[in-house]
Amino acid sequence: MTILVVADFEEGSLKASTASAVAAASLAGGPVTLLVAGHGAEGAGPEASKLHGVERVLAVETPEHPSPETIAAQVLANCGGCSHIFFAMSFLNRAAMPRVAAKLGVSPLSEVSAVLGPHTFRRAIYAGGVITTVQCPEGAVVVATVRTTSFEPAAADGAAAVAPGAAAPAFEGSVFVTSDVKKSDRPELLTAKRVVAGGQGLEDAAGFQALDRLAAKLGAAVGATRVAVDAGLAPNEWQVGQTGKIVAPDLYMAFGISGALQHLAGMMGSKVIVAVNKDPEAPIFEVCDYGLVADAKESVAELLKAL
Repeated sequence: MTILVVADFEEGSLKASTASAVAAASLAGGPVTLLVAGHGAEGAGPEASKLHGVERVLAVETPEHPSPETIAAQVLANCGGCSHIFFAMSFLNRAAMPRVAAKLGVSPLSEVSAVLGPHTFRRAIYAGGVITTVQCPEGAVVVATVRTTSFEPAAADGAAAVAPGAAAPAFEGSVFVTSDVKKSDRPELLTAKRVVAGGQGLEDAAGFQALDRLAAKLGAAVGATRVAVDAGLAPNEWQVGQTGKIVAPDLYMAFGISGALQHLAGMMGSKVIVAVNKDPEAPIFEVCDYGLVADAKESVAELLKAL
């Protein structure tokens, strides 16, 4: 049994989710090979080789801004003989994973949250409302994305060998045009220890501007519900939930968020949840550790004064 882990790799460095995916893969019981595919992948080899449990690192260079099809092609070129293919969670890997599964003729597993055995896994469905245990058929390749917030990251105490991987041609059916990347000194939302998040209860752009100032004072990342993003109150990169980012900070502060299942699916792994909502019947009060029935916008203003 050989396990291939597809790294979450961007701008010359590994993302923290890769270490968690390696930890999940190690629980399946086989030797782990880590595939780093992307522009500048060779430079990430030394960093990748230190992850505990990794026996071999394969580095594959691609053009800048690879498409999901290009990443899928690199995986297929390097997965021969593998019994499992685990993808560290990222938007690119989440799109590449089902393409790999389709080519291999197997059913994909999304957001694995527990590894119970080589072919037995736990995952959430219905926006986290139901946790299922899934048994994969022996002999079929397991292709899955890992909900990396559910696993403690692998330690950086290894010394794996690094080698060039087999490179497949880049996908030519689409062409990268441009990207608009917003730089920030704030912690990255996916790995932040503290997150302050806002929903419709913050009412308007001024409410989210105040939330952003609160995040600056707390050294926190900013999150938002899909409703707030769709209304233009917050940028897309702030979205937390089933169709956004999955976070698990030490502290998650929810202001004006009712607690729809789709949003809860993205933050239920948080260690401490604080909720502020003026509706005492809001579902988020059923899952929070500390709750305050109050106007969210006014509460943010009061916290800014106190800090």
